[in-house]
Amino acid sequence: MTTRKTYSKEFKEEAVRLAGQHGNQSQTARDLGLQLSVLRRWIKEFNQDGEKAFPGKGHTKEEELRQLQRENQRLKETVEILKKAVGIFSKSSQ
Repeated sequence: MTTRKTYSKEFKEEAVRLAGQHGNQSQTARDLGLQLSVLRRWIKEFNQDGEKAFPGKGHTKEEELRQLQRENQRLKETVEILKKAVGIFSKSSQ
């Protein structure tokens, strides 16, 4: 089984920039040790998405934000339950 080689966002952006400067995608791909199809896919993705291209495998900011909002809501609900419990126990102890 072969392992996939991964490239950083900066490397991909630089490869796209070099391909644009040289105007020769084949030569740029050879110089960087890439398959031409990989470089062309990166160019297409960069032209479609611009700065949002090549997000990587990690969590996107939107996904992280949604996760934090869910956790925040859960914690708020927990606080409300605890407030009610304190009210109930303080009444019964009087």
